[in-house]
Amino acid sequence: MSATLSSTRTRAALRASARISAELLLLLVGLAVALWLLGQMWSVVWPLVVGLFLTTLTWPPTRYLRRRGWPPALAASLVTVLFLLVAAGTVALIAVPVASQSGELTDGVVEGLQRVREWAAGPPLNIGDDQINKAFDSGVARAQDGLGSMVTAVVTGVSTVVDGLVTAVLAVFLMFFFLKDGPRFLPWLTRQLPGRFATDVPTVAARSWDTLGAFVRSQAVVGLLDAVLIGLGLWILDVPLVLPLAVLTFVSAFVPIVGALFAGFVAVLIALVSNGLTDALIVLAIIVVVQQLEGNVFQPMIQSRGLGLHAAVVLLAVTLGGSLAGIVGSLLAVPVAALLAVIWSYVREQLTDPAEGAGADEAHDGVVVPS
Repeated sequence: MSATLSSTRTRAALRASARISAELLLLLVGLAVALWLLGQMWSVVWPLVVGLFLTTLTWPPTRYLRRRGWPPALAASLVTVLFLLVAAGTVALIAVPVASQSGELTDGVVEGLQRVREWAAGPPLNIGDDQINKAFDSGVARAQDGLGSMVTAVVTGVSTVVDGLVTAVLAVFLMFFFLKDGPRFLPWLTRQLPGRFATDVPTVAARSWDTLGAFVRSQAVVGLLDAVLIGLGLWILDVPLVLPLAVLTFVSAFVPIVGALFAGFVAVLIALVSNGLTDALIVLAIIVVVQQLEGNVFQPMIQSRGLGLHAAVVLLAVTLGGSLAGIVGSLLAVPVAALLAVIWSYVREQLTDPAEGAGADEAHDGVVVPS
């Protein structure tokens, strides 16, 4: 006996599906508009984001001083000055040893190029000096033909450096004001918002702040692991500039993908010009192994524990962020995913019946909650 479809139920299901589709379409349009506005204000939003990241690193000592009776402005000023001194010291720790050994490194680069040239002249390549000179002349001619593109690239690079300096200066100033006036923000926000927003928004903001701090701390732990493991390998191989390279590895851990590539390239280059091809290949192997451990083991495990996100979510967030917004997207993907988890957890708490949500305040599904 065959069953027949009910026309009334079919129409009701179609109307419900159409209504849900229209609501989802409106949400997507609203999200697209919000992202467009964010892009238009990016010159202001990016320094703000960097300032918040720096504040999460410098807030613990500021909080310690304030609890000891220091005035907020004085505590913020001292911590900001100490932060600038540490940043300058880090740059000096990298630059000074490199500059002191620049002559030796330059001689090593020249010697390395000569070895490559001798190797290319022998079997199986058998590339003679005439062929090398022709290739060089051809490269010069192509460079001259593309002089306009080269000038454009240089101008773009200079503009990028200037934008980076402006962003850094604005971020430091914002960090100072966040350190000085940050604790007064939530009470001020509570007074400005109407109704239950005066409770909901500050609560979500407080949880988001704790989550952001967990992200920055986890990145610092991952960078420290990278610096120790790679620095240990360089020390065993007796590669010069071990300490500057380890510091560079730690700092570059805060810039996903490009930071690791840059630090690894510098380490391999120094190993090549100082120790030879064999040690350079060993250093390359060490860096590849450590980076694979970081990307697939250390970072997902540490960030999943600190942020309340599953390791698979961390990996997918980094991949999606990189595909949508490049380096910046990779840097912001994990904290954005964690903040969305915080918001979703709070919304679900508010929409859950009290009988069903008993004990939700204790769990929050692993999302970081302020103590």
